Amino acid sequence: MELNNIKQVYLVGIGGIGMSGLARYFHKRGCEVIGYDRTQTTLTDALETEGIAIAFSDSVGEIPENFKAISDSLLVIYTPAIPKDSAILNYFQDNGFELKKRSEVLGIISKGMYTVAVAGTHGKTTTSTIVAHILKHSEFDCTAFLGGIASNYNSNVLFGNNNVMVVEADEYDRSFLRLHPDIAIITSMDADHLDIYGDDSHVKESFRLFASQLKEGGKLIHKKGLQLEGGTSYSASESAQVSAKNVRIESGTFFFDFENDSQRIENIEFGLPGLHNVENATAAIQAALLLGVDPEKIKAALKDFRGVKRRFEYVVKNEKHIFIDDYAHHPEELRACISGVRSLYPDKKLTVVFQPHLFSRTRDFVEGFAEVLNTVDELVLLDIYPARELPIEGVTSEIISERMSLENRQICRKDAVPEFVRNKKPELLLTVGAGDIDTLVLPIKEILENA
Repeated sequence: MELNNIKQVYLVGIGGIGMSGLARYFHKRGCEVIGYDRTQTTLTDALETEGIAIAFSDSVGEIPENFKAISDSLLVIYTPAIPKDSAILNYFQDNGFELKKRSEVLGIISKGMYTVAVAGTHGKTTTSTIVAHILKHSEFDCTAFLGGIASNYNSNVLFGNNNVMVVEADEYDRSFLRLHPDIAIITSMDADHLDIYGDDSHVKESFRLFASQLKEGGKLIHKKGLQLEGGTSYSASESAQVSAKNVRIESGTFFFDFENDSQRIENIEFGLPGLHNVENATAAIQAALLLGVDPEKIKAALKDFRGVKRRFEYVVKNEKHIFIDDYAHHPEELRACISGVRSLYPDKKLTVVFQPHLFSRTRDFVEGFAEVLNTVDELVLLDIYPARELPIEGVTSEIISERMSLENRQICRKDAVPEFVRNKKPELLLTVGAGDIDTLVLPIKEILENA
């Protein structure tokens, strides 16, 4: 399918972060864009405000008649997160429509473009957003498809006027193998999505395949220690070809120096906390330098970077309360997030509200979750958010709790959390998870701001 032929776009699962970015992109191109999602959210509200029609009832009757005829100008996109018994999904499948995943559509869009693709089991959303922000802020420009809402732009898709595209490459379902980038960044290759891959070795093999798909003359940038051949390694904690050095905290803000084999940028001010975010910035700087962006413009862009919604996002920050919200849903992401909080607020009592995401992930990483959650001061554990899965017998939040030694812990219903916050008034609160825990953010914010 050719990009210029597409006039109508239907998205099954339009409310997802990746899918909504495609909806915005095609709407901007002047296409008629509509879609379905089972849940109304602030993101779907934003899409409707922008003029994109969304149905919230999974009924074939919700599909307009002019979207029911197969046509070279009609593109139907779906997300694997949609249940297989979806009536709308099955209508398109049973009637001979060619359905495409987000990754396939990104492949169509990126054809002929200079592509920077960022992959990794964690770190990819922040890193791709930093790359895109540097290119935008420096006026180098780019088009970007991001896996989160960039706070500087309040969007997950950025529109550019040149031939450069930045894209978050998702390893779920091996979908990133549809891309053939000019620059590839790989931030991490930890075991994840074992419901798809089976075991850790297949996860790593998939990333190696992604790295092998670079265009001729393409550049690979990867975190030091990953089992990859060739490319340029980066680190903020050990010797690498690209390094963040002299990392320090001054008045609650991280500063560091960047160094590769030919350049050094000193006293970079970077607002995102945590050594892992300094590493993300280090990889992004190297990519920007490969594109020819001026070092001083890179430095200015990083100082101005305001992060990504739900990626170490400050919700409340005053003398009495600090409330941070984060998307972390894997043990290593939790470890990095909690470490970042501790580095900034070592003397405050840390209360964490965590919502596990997926039964399979909880089962596969239960020991890791228990280990890292033991390091907090007080824990509120919510029920598992099922997302695309059916329950697995014996897999509940209780299996994490029973492996923990932390005394100050409890399992709690999601709707009881606001009352917990009202009673406890925690001085340092972190909400973490990739499910619907974000619906608690505004109620908690209101309680803490009025406490």
